[in-house]
Amino acid sequence: MQTHVVALSGGKDSTALALRLRELHPETDYTYVCTPTGDEYPEMFAHWRKLGDMLGKPLLPIMAHTGLNGIIAEQRTLPNFRRRFCTRILKIEPYRRWLAERAKLGPVFSYVGLRADEEGRAGGAYSDIDGVEMRFPLREWGWREADVWAYLDGIGADIPVRTDCRRCYHQRLIEWWRLWKEDPETWAEAEGQEAAIGATFRTPGRDTWPSSLAGLRAEFEAGRIPKTNKPMRGQRDAGACRVCTL
Repeated sequence: MQTHVVALSGGKDSTALALRLRELHPETDYTYVCTPTGDEYPEMFAHWRKLGDMLGKPLLPIMAHTGLNGIIAEQRTLPNFRRRFCTRILKIEPYRRWLAERAKLGPVFSYVGLRADEEGRAGGAYSDIDGVEMRFPLREWGWREADVWAYLDGIGADIPVRTDCRRCYHQRLIEWWRLWKEDPETWAEAEGQEAAIGATFRTPGRDTWPSSLAGLRAEFEAGRIPKTNKPMRGQRDAGACRVCTL
């Protein structure tokens, strides 16, 4: 039994890939999967549900035994640019295990949304699993970023502004400010994690702002707003977690 699986981060490339494959090969019984961390914005979960409706079948969530908060508690540290255990434990390892189990039943073809203009980007190291073959249709079609957006615009498919985690260490200051402004519950939880563990999500010395969320909150409450030379990531800049990839 063959398995054709499309990994959906929810960003523009994987979304376009899944929808176009469905159009081109309606006879193929694709399995659509996602790897939630549990820390995504509500808009991301809504997008995954909408994709399931558009694709004719719900996405299969492949998850670790616990979400981001549970992993932080187990590891007793916070993810940062040096310790990307969130990506490994919450996304890569569960997906590898799932692929390996499916490969025991027959060949698995894993489709990944890497574009033709991303020559230097790898798409997940899963071809070393016996019975798994990686495929990159966007590259085969010669699709570049403009082609992806043109296709999505043509079918009226929207992409969430944020597809990554709410407390992603890689986000910009303005996004931390918006988290504090719009989601005080998650902010308080993240600030509490920093205090309990004695570390920060943000990298010390990355900029002139405090590295701790408690320090940032004090600045924000005093009325200081981070400057940004471009607007909040809108549709044209949205599309993929900036840290996590399948």
